[in-house]
Amino acid sequence: MGEKTPKRPAKPLEKPAATKARPGGTAPIEPGDVPLLSGGNPQIAKGYGDAPVKAYIAAMPGWKSAVGKRLDELIERAVPDVYKAVKWNSPLYGVEGEGWFLGIHVFTKYIKVAFFRGAALDPVPPGQSKQKDVRYLDIREDMALDEKQFSDWVKQARQLPGERM
Repeated sequence: MGEKTPKRPAKPLEKPAATKARPGGTAPIEPGDVPLLSGGNPQIAKGYGDAPVKAYIAAMPGWKSAVGKRLDELIERAVPDVYKAVKWNSPLYGVEGEGWFLGIHVFTKYIKVAFFRGAALDPVPPGQSKQKDVRYLDIREDMALDEKQFSDWVKQARQLPGERM
């Protein structure tokens, strides 16, 4: 019978993390080197810990990077033992071994904060979801973030069972 065609090597599933050095060099990858997906969402390789989240935030376009940095600071202050990761091109925040309670995603005109058990928060965040437990907070450029309310939601969300993703 005919010869089998040799299989091509599998393509890597992930691109190098934005915190790694450039091939052949020692300089870290700059935020402008990170590809942006539709809507301006940074394409950051899956990774756990602070470094991939910081790389994602640094790569957020325009005003969104400063807001992302502030959100990260508020989350860290509200939940000092917060566990971080980037999965599906979105930073996730949770408690190690207990699941994720919050995620961030960039869109063209706003940042979407997802509270995975947001329906149980008091008051409930304003953005509804097709999923009964999820609630959103959309942050736009001209909007003042109520940091006290946001921090309170983060503290409440941390106390609820997290999402396993």
